Amino acid sequence: MKKLNIVDNSGKLFYIGGVVRDELLGRASFDVDIVYEGNAIEHCSGFGKVVRVNPDFGTVRVKIGAEEIDFASTRSETYPRPGHLPVVDKIGCPLKDDVFRRDFTLNALAKSVMTAEIIDYTGGLEDLKAGVLRVLHDRSFIDDPTRIIRALKFSVRFGFKLEEHTRKLQEEYLQNINYDMCYKRIKKELMETFNLNSQEAFERFYDEGIYKLVSPRGIVRPAVNVSEIVNIVGVRNPWIVYVGVLDLSILELTKIEQRILKDFMELRGQKFENDFDIYKAFSSVAPETVAMYGVWVDKAPVSRYVATLKDIKISITGEDLLALGIKPSKQYAEIFDAVLREKLQHPDMTRDDEIRFLLTL
Repeated sequence: MKKLNIVDNSGKLFYIGGVVRDELLGRASFDVDIVYEGNAIEHCSGFGKVVRVNPDFGTVRVKIGAEEIDFASTRSETYPRPGHLPVVDKIGCPLKDDVFRRDFTLNALAKSVMTAEIIDYTGGLEDLKAGVLRVLHDRSFIDDPTRIIRALKFSVRFGFKLEEHTRKLQEEYLQNINYDMCYKRIKKELMETFNLNSQEAFERFYDEGIYKLVSPRGIVRPAVNVSEIVNIVGVRNPWIVYVGVLDLSILELTKIEQRILKDFMELRGQKFENDFDIYKAFSSVAPETVAMYGVWVDKAPVSRYVATLKDIKISITGEDLLALGIKPSKQYAEIFDAVLREKLQHPDMTRDDEIRFLLTL
């Protein structure tokens, strides 16, 4: 765990959450969450140069040496509307109250910055040893349904299993979902979970009915290894390959994500007669669209495209056609396509070969 370059003898500064969990598991942690039992803005601003303050949440970012570190006040929260963002009740509450607003017991552990003592109010240490995910109270999924997807993510990352009562609570919620929820958080958790590129996450997401958080419409899970197709195609953001077949209209999609799905819908009904059809279809769309076709429609043409066709390019340009006395027109596209058809059959063609071929057209 990162050593804080500060002097603080208050005994009220704690590492909390994932950073404590990861240290106990012997894993590297990229996010370091630190809370002060009290008003962090007042107490922690003296550690260095204040970069940013958020009074509504009692947080302050301080530059200490070359690093910028975030400090949060302990706070208690309530959910005035199930499924939506909580509101802060009190800033500077006891550490125990702060801990009980969190998702799972193993993410509710704290560690004193001063003494390195582990603070465990929820039984998180035992659950960590047992490898189980346990919610802190029975309304956990009702308050925040994204915790169901978070449970899937942690299960895949760490090999943990849902504690029996927690599993029952999940099953009950998925049978009676409140669709008035914060879909911005749903999308965030979907991205984090499926960008792990895990076949296990994919199968459990559909088999356990977790997909119903996004779309109540049932689907048939394809019998393919999605992670394998994602790796073969070389996808940067796998999450949309895994869940894009669902109705994602409730999510705030970027223009790029909307285009990926639009292209997939246009491609999914196509049948390819030859390599030229495959090349023209896949070379003009994003890798995510190609991978989606391989997962949800047919893997064979995708494998053919990636293994054999993808890197084939014709060398001639419009300048070559001008030099041959062919004036710019729609004929250019027809010529390029004709040369491409020939090169897909004879990939070893050189630029001179291409010119000789187009002279026969």
